[in-house]
Amino acid sequence: MFAGILFALAAGLMWGLIFVGPLLIPDYPGTLQSAGRYVAFGLVVLPLAWLDRRRLRQLARKDWIEALKLSLIGNLLYYAFLASAIQRTGAPISTMIIGTLPVVITVTANLCYGHLEGRLPWRKLTPALLIIAAGLVCVNAAELQTQGPDFDWSRYLTGLGLAVLAVACWTWYPLRNGLWLRAHPQHKPSSWATAQGLVTLPQALVFYLLVCVQLHWQQPEFALPFGPQPQRFLLLMLGIGLICSWLGTLCWNAASQRVPTVIMGPLIVFETLAGLLWTFLWRQSWPPLLTAVGIGCLIVGVIYAMRIKPQPHITAV
Repeated sequence: MFAGILFALAAGLMWGLIFVGPLLIPDYPGTLQSAGRYVAFGLVVLPLAWLDRRRLRQLARKDWIEALKLSLIGNLLYYAFLASAIQRTGAPISTMIIGTLPVVITVTANLCYGHLEGRLPWRKLTPALLIIAAGLVCVNAAELQTQGPDFDWSRYLTGLGLAVLAVACWTWYPLRNGLWLRAHPQHKPSSWATAQGLVTLPQALVFYLLVCVQLHWQQPEFALPFGPQPQRFLLLMLGIGLICSWLGTLCWNAASQRVPTVIMGPLIVFETLAGLLWTFLWRQSWPPLLTAVGIGCLIVGVIYAMRIKPQPHITAV
């Protein structure tokens, strides 16, 4: 359990970097960033797949189909929605909307999968969820106070909608991924991360081509195929593909094999906290007092939730 929490923390620290990436290349559409990130992810895992080919051959056809679904929803669609949302709402606001994932995933796991691994008692879980929700409200309120009079509400609301879609994608992904990993303990988390990278590559290449066609039609002045800052774009995509995609997924898979699904939900908050950390480091400023209070609430709520032990499901005879 403790090792699983450490793996989840490592994944969160790496995944938190994705909230800064879109700010470094603001002229690039979120869809192009998503496609570029996962083309890089797929290329990174090619040599790893060759080294791990013996274990990958042990995966059945249905396992590869599952990896395909996970990579499409949890990788390409999730990051396309998230990167677009960050460019419209700013990194802290999108980060905190994604920060609702501990609440959404925990509630969904308790409702859908509690009969498999034990339920967290709602009486004990509710205070933790309320504390986490209070933290999210504090941080969102603090960020909205910094907006000027020329605030574009239509762009902001569009960003909120895209962030909600990202939440939906990443509510489904860790629950489905965790169930597969615990149902197949004979497979190493690194092999499963590599398998997802392999099936992501052809999807990402097709996605990249489609985005280029769309940009050529809608923004003919946009330099294709790598945009106006090709060197920065390629280095950033390679770094995110290696660190955030492969290493982050590897650590999360290792955590998913060790920690019950209902606990994995609160552990997603590590990604939110890391995203805020990297964002304020990038801004070179300390978080406001209200933001700091919100972050404290998130930490307290997660620790409280992690201390709750799942109760086994009892079937009536």
